[in-house]
Amino acid sequence: MNLTKRLLLTVLATLGVSAQAQEISIHAEDLDRSADPCTDFHEYANGTWRKNNPIPASMSRWSRRWEAGEAAKTQLKDILEAASQRRDWPKGSPEQLIGDFYGACMNEAAIDRAGAAPAQPVLELIAAAKSPQDLQRVIRTLQNLAVSAPFSLSSGPDYHDPTRTIAHLAASGLGLPDRDYYLKTEPRFVEARDKYREHVTRMFKLAGASDAEASAAAGTVFEFEKKLAEASLDNVALRDPQATDHRMSFAALTGLAPLVDWRRYFSVAGIPPVDLNVTEPKFLEEVNRLLKEAPLADWQTYLRWQFLNAWANGLSAPFVEESFAFNSAYLQGAKEMKPRWKRCAETTDSLLGDALGQKYVEKYFPPEAKERAQQMVANLVAAMHDTLAGLTWMSPETRQKALEKLGTLNRKIGYPDKWKDYRELAIARGSYWSDLTAATLWGVRDDRALIGKATDRSRWGETPPTSDAYYNPLLNEIVFPAGILQPPGFDAKAVDAVNYGGIGVVIGHEISHGYDDEGAQFDAQGKLRNWWSPEDLTRFHERTACVARQFDGYYIEPNIHHNGQLVLGESIADLAGVKISYLAFQKAQQQHAAPTIGGLSPDQQFFIAWGQWRGDEIRPEQQRLMVQGDPHPIAKYRVIGPVSNLAAFAQAFSCKPDAPMVRSAKDRCEVW
Repeated sequence: MNLTKRLLLTVLATLGVSAQAQEISIHAEDLDRSADPCTDFHEYANGTWRKNNPIPASMSRWSRRWEAGEAAKTQLKDILEAASQRRDWPKGSPEQLIGDFYGACMNEAAIDRAGAAPAQPVLELIAAAKSPQDLQRVIRTLQNLAVSAPFSLSSGPDYHDPTRTIAHLAASGLGLPDRDYYLKTEPRFVEARDKYREHVTRMFKLAGASDAEASAAAGTVFEFEKKLAEASLDNVALRDPQATDHRMSFAALTGLAPLVDWRRYFSVAGIPPVDLNVTEPKFLEEVNRLLKEAPLADWQTYLRWQFLNAWANGLSAPFVEESFAFNSAYLQGAKEMKPRWKRCAETTDSLLGDALGQKYVEKYFPPEAKERAQQMVANLVAAMHDTLAGLTWMSPETRQKALEKLGTLNRKIGYPDKWKDYRELAIARGSYWSDLTAATLWGVRDDRALIGKATDRSRWGETPPTSDAYYNPLLNEIVFPAGILQPPGFDAKAVDAVNYGGIGVVIGHEISHGYDDEGAQFDAQGKLRNWWSPEDLTRFHERTACVARQFDGYYIEPNIHHNGQLVLGESIADLAGVKISYLAFQKAQQQHAAPTIGGLSPDQQFFIAWGQWRGDEIRPEQQRLMVQGDPHPIAKYRVIGPVSNLAAFAQAFSCKPDAPMVRSAKDRCEVW
């Protein structure tokens, strides 16, 4: 045992926390006991940890959860390095695919020697376009390489018949985070536009343009993208499925944007020319206008940039560093790049997630962990059932439909029952660019192959090593990859307070997404269909409006505050998640009474576990980026926002009615 460990256990002993409890309970040493939990629970729950653990230079946020997520990449590194050290794996096996891909990615010297040469064939194809037909051939080529310009195409269940998978055409093709960065007049957006033009200029220079050519090209790119931005929906509108539901026939699509050769596009993509969804018809009309009116040279400049932007991280160090300088350093506040091995592990997971995931779950997700997680999910679903059944503001008819939806909820835990088949993907050790190209082409084909067929409900939207979870309203499913079912949020050996305050709240959060302002528009079968009575829907909207008002009042700095409508879904889910998990925790205690640890009651431990799981330190740049476009609130407000509405929290910490962490009766929000 090292000195640091011995000192830590000595400190814990003075708090009444044993060495065994340190392994499986809340982190008492993280508490800032000088803070009042009734004044600032975020500071109380993890303030000492944040003071003693500054954000690493390569990160924009940091907490025990983020630390665990980065540690998981060390686990992936061990798997990948072991696989890459051997050259005799059976061709096409998971070990061969991930080992050779990672090995090629780690050959930084060869990548740097190649410079911009790997990108030249595509850049030359763009430059050689002489006609509208040539231009559309370029667009099809770039789309095959996952360059979503000027629109994106992906598979997804039909909003009106989720048993079928159709094509979804969406607005895309912007280099800045969203439309508002092109249009808003506040100083931070004006500055971002200037920095963006400088960034685009430097990238064109790296690709061989002169100073004057690069500067002019950057201006062309910005003006072109601004036109697309003006025709795009904002982030709040994009959250409303009614705003992006525009199912139409293939013939209607050709009428909407007749200058796009859709028949050729779909034929080359291997997609049947059948009904599809166009999320933003106005955007496609603007694409059609630009095909008619914008000079061919402007299109070429725009597409050249979109390709360089999307593929910069596959090129030599100068491209990678410039991409980092704008996208990570300027926009997010990171101070240095992650080490090469970590970036290669992330890319391998992104492109070969099922191959890498098989090896990850073999080593880091034992059957007993999956069994414990499944039981917790069952307990949280039962708590949600009790909550719905006991509602007084909802009519019996609507309540029955809500319970029916809960009854059809599909639960995916850990990893898929069926792994993707990579047999048609060839990966070799020789060229990283070739491997990137092959894996990207394979991924695009794999997605397109689903279109026009019965929906494959076995598919996952995230890889097993991913430290995240999600709810899919069209499939009415909750998904928890093995990567999030890890300490500190979940541990098969942990006390219930840790698991219910950590991953339990996340489980409740995802379940309740089926009943947030977006999920509530989908029925038990995943159809976009109203199942509410008019009176119940009015009462629901009154309750959700309370949550939006609450988060409108959370500022990150003077004059910059959350947009309550943007974060509404996540905030409803956080509020319900904490409440539902707390109820499930109370039931768990009836079978296995939770101990008092370090003078902290079981209820206090539960809420502290939430604060320690969700709370983090965040750079100002990342905060501004999130408040502008992320549907998730800043972590501090995800911690204090929900609990300030719960009487159980106030009781646990003996908060007075006028304490800052206690919302008054007239302001208190409760949806579920």
